[in-house]
Amino acid sequence: MVKVLIVGEFIGGQLKRSVGELAGAAGIMGGELHGALLGPGSAAVCPSLGRYGVAQAFALDGGVPAYSSDGYPAALAELVRAHGYDYVLLMQSQFGRDLGARLSARLGGGWLNDVTGLEVTSDGVVATKPLYAGKVISKQRFTGSGPNVITLRPKIFTPVEPHEGCVSAEAIAPPAACMSQVVGLVPKEAGQIDLKEADIIITGGRGVGGPEGFAPLREFAKAVGCALGSSRAAVDAGWIPHSHQVGQTGKVVNPQLYIACGVSGAIQHLAGMQTSKYIVAINSNENAPIFKIADYGIIADLFEAVPELQRQILALRE
Repeated sequence: MVKVLIVGEFIGGQLKRSVGELAGAAGIMGGELHGALLGPGSAAVCPSLGRYGVAQAFALDGGVPAYSSDGYPAALAELVRAHGYDYVLLMQSQFGRDLGARLSARLGGGWLNDVTGLEVTSDGVVATKPLYAGKVISKQRFTGSGPNVITLRPKIFTPVEPHEGCVSAEAIAPPAACMSQVVGLVPKEAGQIDLKEADIIITGGRGVGGPEGFAPLREFAKAVGCALGSSRAAVDAGWIPHSHQVGQTGKVVNPQLYIACGVSGAIQHLAGMQTSKYIVAINSNENAPIFKIADYGIIADLFEAVPELQRQILALRE
């Protein structure tokens, strides 16, 4: 029987909903499921992992910084070795990408990131993973004995729905030292929805014309309750911060609805959003490449189309 450890994330004393996705992916592998939370305040949140079927939980809390690129992997590696986990699952977030790669290097096992599918075969666990900006979908498996580390693309795996449950948390021994430390966190602007967590995203590209062109998109995001994204071109031009960038060099997202406004559809951008369930493209150029992958296309001035779309959506909600 395999042993799987999921490393969840939490904020404001609450588990992120991605914990359910980690538990769902672990369920595909079967076996015994354990969980871990890392960082100040994790001990108080850790018992909630029991709501997702975690049989044993661990917390790295007390005397540790908000994050450490050397200390966190060191402490987690000791836990993995001590309990003999076959697989460690994290999300493909900033936290998971950094921690997962460093953890794998310390363990000397396998490492696969941005995984979009898992299946169990006679040869072991086979992972599905996009390559070359999504032009190739590969099937890969681990050949060593592990422990193997995997990060999962958000909003791909069916999450385990939380139920009544609680699990006692054991303390993870703190690292001997944290040479690299996060010394401060800058909060997002009030009401801003995380692109990775969003079910609906509206994105502006070069076609918005300048920083002021994002005004109707911000208004739409605020009124509808969705996240605001951007193409690389708009970020490079200084119109909007990099934290909004979607694409190969930005964030890879997978919302239920993706609305691309004035976005041409360069392959680097498509790599970050083409797995969205529904894609709506608004562009005045009927030959824009974005229309080739869009489920719905609107050939119009985005400054007329976006406010009208907002009005129609809000009318339906009344």
